[in-house]
Amino acid sequence: MMQPRCAWTWWQLSNPNLDKLIQESSGRVEFVSVEVTNQESVKSAAATIEKSLGDKGLDVLINSAGILNVTPEGIDKITDLESTFAVNVVGTQNVTSAFLPLLRKGTQKKVFNVTSSMGSNGMSSYFKMQPTPAYKVSKAALNMLTTQYAEAFADEGFTFIAICPGWVKTDLGSQAADLTVEQSANGIVEQIEKVMTGDSGKFLSIKVEGWEERGYHGGERPF
Repeated sequence: MMQPRCAWTWWQLSNPNLDKLIQESSGRVEFVSVEVTNQESVKSAAATIEKSLGDKGLDVLINSAGILNVTPEGIDKITDLESTFAVNVVGTQNVTSAFLPLLRKGTQKKVFNVTSSMGSNGMSSYFKMQPTPAYKVSKAALNMLTTQYAEAFADEGFTFIAICPGWVKTDLGSQAADLTVEQSANGIVEQIEKVMTGDSGKFLSIKVEGWEERGYHGGERPF
């Protein structure tokens, strides 16, 4: 398992679990407050991290900000499409664009966009009973955003990946979910270590031992 020189986590507000992680990181994790839908906030965060890096570049960027709302009344009744897109799609665009200069200076140039299998057109029938239409549409758009970046930066040695973290026991995923945060995070890190430039543009799942039959096999997902 790779040990990064330093990792940054950005949230609007801190929380006890994050505070504990930072305290136990021996200085390897830094907290940066950012609102991903605000370009000036994102640019400020990029400047803060650039100052911390000095003359070094950023090797890996993980875009994981996201929101999910339930609309049991149906897609024709959704009122949160714009706000969901603002975080799940536009927020990812804002962060990726702002951090490209730092990534260009890095040695790996890897960008992982945390998406969802619920955004897969090929798997839509499997998730048709999930009353989260705005979330599904936004993640489908995020997958295409990943593809567009992969195509645009193929000649610069970048690797852009859409990664499904699985159904995780978080505030968003609920405690009824399949995986612990640690299982999901380890699966993502393993994919970060594994992928190469030839994988850029792929939509991948994570691999979790014992959960392969639930789809956590580490292979590709259909767009």
